[in-house]
Amino acid sequence: MTCTATLDPAFVIAPVPPRLFGSFVEHMGRCVYGGVYEPGHPEADAEGLRADVIELTRELGVSAVRYPGGNFVSGYRWEDGVGPREDRPVALDLAWRSLEPNTFGLNEFMSWARQAGVEPIMAVNLGTRGVEDACNLLEYANFPAGTRYSDLRVAHGVRDPHRIRTWCLGNEMDGPWQIGRKTGTEYGRLAAETGKAMRRIDPSIELVACGSSNERMPTFGSWEADVLDEAFDVVDSISLHAYFEQHGEDRVGFLASAQVMDDFIDGVVATCDHIAAKKRSRRRLKLSFDEWNLWHESRFAGQDHLDWARAPRLIEDEYTVEDAVVLGNLLMSLLRHSDRVTIACLAQLVNVIAPIRTEPDSGAWRQTIFHPFALTARHARGEVLRVEPNSPVLHSETLGDVAAVDVTATRDAETGETTVFAVNRDESQAATLRLAMAGEEHAVVEHVVLGGRDLLATNSKAAPRGVEPRSSTRHSTDPKGLSVELPPVSWTMVRTAPVTG
Repeated sequence: MTCTATLDPAFVIAPVPPRLFGSFVEHMGRCVYGGVYEPGHPEADAEGLRADVIELTRELGVSAVRYPGGNFVSGYRWEDGVGPREDRPVALDLAWRSLEPNTFGLNEFMSWARQAGVEPIMAVNLGTRGVEDACNLLEYANFPAGTRYSDLRVAHGVRDPHRIRTWCLGNEMDGPWQIGRKTGTEYGRLAAETGKAMRRIDPSIELVACGSSNERMPTFGSWEADVLDEAFDVVDSISLHAYFEQHGEDRVGFLASAQVMDDFIDGVVATCDHIAAKKRSRRRLKLSFDEWNLWHESRFAGQDHLDWARAPRLIEDEYTVEDAVVLGNLLMSLLRHSDRVTIACLAQLVNVIAPIRTEPDSGAWRQTIFHPFALTARHARGEVLRVEPNSPVLHSETLGDVAAVDVTATRDAETGETTVFAVNRDESQAATLRLAMAGEEHAVVEHVVLGGRDLLATNSKAAPRGVEPRSSTRHSTDPKGLSVELPPVSWTMVRTAPVTG
């Protein structure tokens, strides 16, 4: 099986957005308590922040983190999580039927974000609260001093403002599971009025409106249109959320999840541009794909079946090599939409459907999905090239015909280095990827592979390094391009540099 494509530095989609490699920390399960924050653990510092998690967050290449939710934010009182810990109340979290101790809040998160080297993205509660409380939180976080809430922050030991740039106006407000669910028009009006008021406090902020909770929602498309009819001139982006798993016996469809992501993004872009045309506006809204991952959601009984507990173990899925191949392919989809998708957050960071796992009696370890994310975040530099692969097709029961091989690439104009990302979705056949490379002759400097064997292998506390990318030499170059062997069901990264001398 052979796939061909051309890489030409003259054909560019957009620069790689730095915040494309974001993640998500929600007060859910053991993401915060027992994840990023665990006082008394041998790896915890004086603030209770786990240094091993911070180290792996840096290694993962996370650039931004959305906080504190998620469904959690729609019932959250941010005031409960600031000030002396002994004065903070234990609250009922209605989203996940959990007891929230509030010992980790805004200021602790900002301290963690600084240590981890990530940009904070803050969500406000538009479920049970509204304009006034969002403005109070922004004043507390960003206003220098001399007002009620900025002086309260100073009194809490934080002299300098946090200067949080990006703010999400609520979360999944169309979801029946959401506290304070609204229609698109109701939410759009609230988001517009909240954003307008927040910008009077800090005109420099970026605002993200809620799109549909997922592309399977009955109101998908019409929800975005209704929201943007009200909020188009106020917000900078609209959100997308998607989780992927195998349905029935359609393994090919699961391996082609990136095609579903492609179609989802294209649909939201079309709606945004339709509203721009209606309003006779030249603005082109950006997209914030601020929740995405693989989630075996069919195994989750739902919130209503949970018992009240502190930091219960929720959806701590264990990921396989095959999952890592799919996740690497989803990152490729985000890259090729980098002209519109400028923020993306892998949900979540620790323990809850996460690339990083922890236990109270051990150090943190990397799940299989950690590796394609870390490699892509590290090496997708410069500009995303427009690549149109010519591939054989496979048949999926749910998606119809899909490409057997998917390819995207980035190029760093300063160094001339090109990074190619490729996935072979075929379960039985290896593929030969033949790339015609315009311009200089290139040599391979790194070639790594995940998959091709042991597709159900995982990493665990007992075997934290059982699955890692492996080096490959199954490639060849000539003055006209590059040939790479792609094993069955595999994700491959090849880095090349111009031949000199």
